[in-house]
Amino acid sequence: MKKLIAMLLALVMVLGLAACSVEKAPEKTEAPAESNPAESSPAESTPSAENVEISLWTYPIGGWGNQATVDALISGFETANPGIKVTVEYLDYTNGDDKVNTAIEGGAAPDLIMEGPERLVANWGEKGLMVDLSDLLDETDLAELNPAAIKACYATNGAVYEYPLVMTAHCMAINKTVFEAAGAMQYINEETRTWNSVADFWAAVDAVYNYTGAQVGSVFCGGQGGDQGTRALVNNLNGGTFTNAEHTEYTWNSPENVAALQALVDCEGIEFDAGIVGGDEIKYFYNGQLNMAFCWNIAQQLDPNTAGTGAGLNALGEEIMFLAFPSDSTPQLCGGIWGFGIFNNGDDAKVAAAKTFIKYMCDSAATAEAVKAANYFAVRNTAEGTDLSGIWADNEIMNQYNVLMPMLGDYYQVTTGWAEARTAWWNMLQAVGAGEDIAASVELWANTANGK
Repeated sequence: MKKLIAMLLALVMVLGLAACSVEKAPEKTEAPAESNPAESSPAESTPSAENVEISLWTYPIGGWGNQATVDALISGFETANPGIKVTVEYLDYTNGDDKVNTAIEGGAAPDLIMEGPERLVANWGEKGLMVDLSDLLDETDLAELNPAAIKACYATNGAVYEYPLVMTAHCMAINKTVFEAAGAMQYINEETRTWNSVADFWAAVDAVYNYTGAQVGSVFCGGQGGDQGTRALVNNLNGGTFTNAEHTEYTWNSPENVAALQALVDCEGIEFDAGIVGGDEIKYFYNGQLNMAFCWNIAQQLDPNTAGTGAGLNALGEEIMFLAFPSDSTPQLCGGIWGFGIFNNGDDAKVAAAKTFIKYMCDSAATAEAVKAANYFAVRNTAEGTDLSGIWADNEIMNQYNVLMPMLGDYYQVTTGWAEARTAWWNMLQAVGAGEDIAASVELWANTANGK
């Protein structure tokens, strides 16, 4: 009996303790009525590049305007960064600017955009719409990047609004088959792809004109399309400039440029044509109607007139040779620089994800494929230890074209008032071609570009 009573007393004590513990449990788990999850979990408020969807809008920069090409690049990025999804919108140069500006006005700008500094830096960046990317550039990056390319990505306030990926140097071209027949190849250094002198350029034009009895080249000025060609032609002939070094003033109203325009007017084999733009000149050159083109680059050399009928050949099967513009010193070629910028849409997580995308495409083992997709040249020699100098080793034309890259001149397209200046330029060329006083026309339109 004593044992039975002891066991019953022990059981009562256990049940009592259990009852006490159940009653007090809510006091231990009840949360304060006004608790803030963000405050209790600091890690959740930290911007993260994970589990985010970002949008990329891209202008047609080589294969970056081709969905199949871009899909492959995006797939590689998403595999390497499984928390980020990228959607892509493809723009063109006909209405792309309107589409972007409409999106900005509607508060629906893309997270990422791919284009050049004249839009990303001088336009949207200067308006305070872009994210400063300075934190993506360390000393190694700055040492690896082409100085002219990265310089163009800085705004006047010191911020970096574009992270560059590729670049090219615009050039001119000749119909080598016709030049050989006319005895004009003696005026060209084929190894360096340069003219022996400006005087030799004029001699070559005369020789081809006398041989064919037809117009050799055209100073096209129906609009801004391809105007990098006419700017480079005029500036190089007598060592003139388009802007000052600080990119604060347009300087094409110099005696050097006036003299260059006068020489073009006086040349029998070259005519001013207000009825065409650069794209039309390329077609005429490709069809054999012109034997010289001032609107040329590596994309044209690889696929003239996008006709798909053979690299470096025109419609008649005649050989096309790319060249620097005529100069009595080192030619200064207008360049194309393309890369990525981030619109500041107020979402830190998306900004972080967009920066991850930029570093993957522009500074990683994947950069070589991103560059090759554009059909241009890398703006850096190395990306995170990956050598980019030989990515075109299997392409003879690309390798040959590399001889022009050191001639890449100042990227003055970031000068304030760029859009107005381009309009003033071709209006000035039209006035000169129509026989108006050259010095007066140049002064008038340069002042217009400078807002005077």
